[in-house]
Amino acid sequence: MTDSMLPPLTSKNWPALEPGWVWLCGAGPGDPGLLTLHALNALRQADVVIYDALVQEAILEWAPQAEHIYAGKRGGKPSAKQRDISLRLVDLARAGKRVLRLKGGDPFVFGRGGEEAQTLVQHGIPIRIIPGISAGIGGLAYAGIPVTHRDVNQSVTFVTGHDQSGNTPSSLNWRAIAQGSQVIVIYMGMKHIARIAAELMEGGRSAHEPVGIVTTATTDAQQVLETTLSTMEADIAAAGLEPPAIICIGEAVRMRQVLDWQGQIAGEPVRDMDPLGRGRPAESA
Repeated sequence: MTDSMLPPLTSKNWPALEPGWVWLCGAGPGDPGLLTLHALNALRQADVVIYDALVQEAILEWAPQAEHIYAGKRGGKPSAKQRDISLRLVDLARAGKRVLRLKGGDPFVFGRGGEEAQTLVQHGIPIRIIPGISAGIGGLAYAGIPVTHRDVNQSVTFVTGHDQSGNTPSSLNWRAIAQGSQVIVIYMGMKHIARIAAELMEGGRSAHEPVGIVTTATTDAQQVLETTLSTMEADIAAAGLEPPAIICIGEAVRMRQVLDWQGQIAGEPVRDMDPLGRGRPAESA
């Protein structure tokens, strides 16, 4: 099907980004192909795109008519204050701009989207929320790690590796997480990985539990490390991995041995057709 045969995004079925509005939109974990059509529709209409650090340049190219304003926040690096970012959105909307706030992943998954949206509503600015694919799901999928698998888990817990102060969240009950969640997915956890691993093992997780670490997920620079809970700090250092990273802890990580689809495309053999050792065809589950 050619592009001319596809329904235009400007048809009456697509929402219009009106002057004075702010749309908070998830750009996905990196690969521009993981944008939603609503996100593409927004990019084509915006007067101003305020984007985060993990938004790829190729995504911004879909909004050549718009002013592009960087507002990224990366741990340990100089960045705009959250209050200033939120109030700038208010000012731009009050100036009659069509404003697109573009965030990596999903705006409501450890993305401060809720804070920015609340500020806008409190100042009388109309908003629309456009969800995006979160790295904790999409990034792991690109690595061949399913966050849920019927033979492994009926629950998954998403946590952030640092709080507003930049420290490991003191409000988290790591013992309860260790004992209550079959698979744990950690965002922004590289800085405090040693403490997180210690907390989980003290809470009862096995030192030999498989861990998958995906950096710069879904991009050409993606790297994947398979390790264990007790060795991951040393293995991360040895591999020279740097943030941004998503960390998955649990038996689901073993599935990468059969589901590393990117490796298979590159010609690598399947390492284990039955990495969970079930001894039966997958379709018989």
